[in-house]
Amino acid sequence: MNSVSMERNELASRLVVVVEDEVIIREFVCEILKDEGYQTVGFETADAAVPFLHERAPDIGLLLTDILMPGELNGADLSNLVHAHWPELPILIMSGHETPESSGVTCEVAFLRKPWTIGQMLQGVEDALQYAQARAH
Repeated sequence: MNSVSMERNELASRLVVVVEDEVIIREFVCEILKDEGYQTVGFETADAAVPFLHERAPDIGLLLTDILMPGELNGADLSNLVHAHWPELPILIMSGHETPESSGVTCEVAFLRKPWTIGQMLQGVEDALQYAQARAH
């Protein structure tokens, strides 16, 4: 097994936290990632994801979040909070309305503009994971 596929398997054994208020999109993203071998857990709001992140942070391999959603925290707030607590955790933000910069994200993230294709989604996940891995070395 080459190092890329070994790293991918190692990452796939970790959770991808998907935070998206539109249930159809959230379930679709989780399904796409599960088909690629990732474990996923989905949340409707950033507020709902925070306790899980605090409880399971060492098991999480990627945060994938929308920006605009109901609740106290939006995806930009969640990204900044995650970066403050777990700076090594890669973050992929998706949005059709905002960009990380326009929404107030203050940390490095990967960005995926909606609407996306399945290929773009998977590439965004790979890019976020590779960037975090490069930053760690």
